[in-house]
Amino acid sequence: MDGLLYGLQVAFTLQNLLAAFAGTFAGTLIGVLPGLGPTAGAAILLPLTFTLDPVAALIMIAGIYYGSQYGGSTTAILLNIPGESSSVVTTFDGYKLTQKGRAGATLTIITIGSFISGTVAVVLVTLFGPPAASLALQFGAADFFALVVAGLVVLARVMGGRLSNGLIPLAIGLIAGTVGFDEISGAPRFTFGSTELAQGISVVAVAVGVFGLAELMRTVVNPGQAPTVRKVRIADLVPTKAEWRRSLAPWGRGGIIGFVLGLLPGAAPTMSTFVSYKVEKSVAKNRAEIGTGAIEGVAGPEAANNAAATAGIVPLLSLGIPFTAPLALMVAAMMIQGVTPGPLLVDQHPDVFWGVIASMYIGNVLLVILNLPLIGVWVRILMVPSGVLVAIIVVIALAGTYALNNSMLDVYVLLGAGVVGYFLNRTGFHLAPMAVGLILGPFAEKYFREGLTVAQGDLGYFVDSPFAIVLLAATALYLVVPALAGLVRRRRASAAASADRERVEQ
Repeated sequence: MDGLLYGLQVAFTLQNLLAAFAGTFAGTLIGVLPGLGPTAGAAILLPLTFTLDPVAALIMIAGIYYGSQYGGSTTAILLNIPGESSSVVTTFDGYKLTQKGRAGATLTIITIGSFISGTVAVVLVTLFGPPAASLALQFGAADFFALVVAGLVVLARVMGGRLSNGLIPLAIGLIAGTVGFDEISGAPRFTFGSTELAQGISVVAVAVGVFGLAELMRTVVNPGQAPTVRKVRIADLVPTKAEWRRSLAPWGRGGIIGFVLGLLPGAAPTMSTFVSYKVEKSVAKNRAEIGTGAIEGVAGPEAANNAAATAGIVPLLSLGIPFTAPLALMVAAMMIQGVTPGPLLVDQHPDVFWGVIASMYIGNVLLVILNLPLIGVWVRILMVPSGVLVAIIVVIALAGTYALNNSMLDVYVLLGAGVVGYFLNRTGFHLAPMAVGLILGPFAEKYFREGLTVAQGDLGYFVDSPFAIVLLAATALYLVVPALAGLVRRRRASAAASADRERVEQ
């Protein structure tokens, strides 16, 4: 409670309140714009946060992250267009409710449900964050190395779908992370005599390129159709008693599902919505109506979505491990601001740790205030010609990236990363593992070399700790088991095909 009260004092300063408002507003706008998404939007706006102090910067990025979960649902319900991936499930019943004339009531239900589940998740973050950080303080270099390696492999698989789709971009990010001065010896690596490269490849330039610029290129190549807007009156925002009653249990179930999945690696907000929808179709009292325009099919997934987005803050603040791409950008922001993420954060920078957590209480209130009265504004923004929006966003991305170090090299990296990201995306590869590799790769190298120094070169040090053994063994199984299962399936299919041919021949 002392930490939370301190965090509220930090969060209630004018600068941090403005940062929370700007982040939630920008996040909602990003969620409303189809195809942009929280990762691309946060990457584009990331350079703008570097003029702020570390607390305000992280509060703003956190607001963008969970604010986008709200915004993406508005167009999913009104226009049948999910603003980002975690809003896909909302279209199943949300748009059908709009066709029934219940759009306003549905928007109120998801806003209040998201507020409740998000607030409960923040309370749980407050309770679980410090103990997790205290536990992590017992870790040595071997434990942290195993944790980072496990995180890299799991995130590459979960974010990339097939293992190859994630590992190849991950390898590119890891290689890029080795450019610049060696932190231990101070020797330049892979700089080719360039003094600018000696500072390393900018995480911001790569993130804005692969997420923001590449996404804009894809949007320009595949322009969408202008949606038909359905107007929502203020009087339509009030749900019936039955709709309130039918939403209570899905809010509770969705919030629990979202928080639990948010603690695990992967696209937890998106995954939690599908799990919640499946649960509602199995246990809801009116489950037969789900899929035809039932409020349970919207209330549960939306509660899960926001609870998962909030829960992801626990491993980020406590361990320094981001489980989603937007959270990886928060790690990048910390590093740029000179704040080291991980278990020491709560002791070394309590203003950052508790300020970000406390700001999430404020952010949830701001999102309620922003979403319901401004529904008409969000829909009108969709009517702005895409060319105008793209031009504005590109200017912001270029100016923000250049202003970070006043370096044209960062601009060239931005443009190059955008082109590489676009073609990787076109060929089926996923971009998030590249950014994660660039951000976490130096940490893996740091812990590995620290371990070798402590053990005087003995590699056995990395399997002395029970925690490290379990993590490395689990990571190896995670790589081997799917490959063996695929081999067994192929052999069975081949045997079945051979048996079929023999029967045909007979």
